[in-house]
Amino acid sequence: MTGKAKPKKHTAKEIAAKVDAATTNRGGGKAGRADRSGSEKGGHAKLECPHCKITAPDLKSMQIHHDAKHPKLPFDDSKLVNLHASHVVESSKPRPGVRGSHKK
Repeated sequence: MTGKAKPKKHTAKEIAAKVDAATTNRGGGKAGRADRSGSEKGGHAKLECPHCKITAPDLKSMQIHHDAKHPKLPFDDSKLVNLHASHVVESSKPRPGVRGSHKK
């Protein structure tokens, strides 16, 4: 038995915090590097520079990069490569049907 002041169940806030901590990529390690680079899943990097192939998360960051690294070239946002638009998610496993059956 537990004491009077101790809650017997987890709160919804605590469960939501645990789910968020378990499912959100905080950016550490090899998985975080791949996510930041935008190469595998689209990641945080949305745009790619057409001149040097560096990635940036948004248009403002890409414009800052362009002004700093390519000052002699005119900035044209239509030439930027959108990594999120070109990424297609593929499923390797077949999805099970009713109650986990693999009927075809």
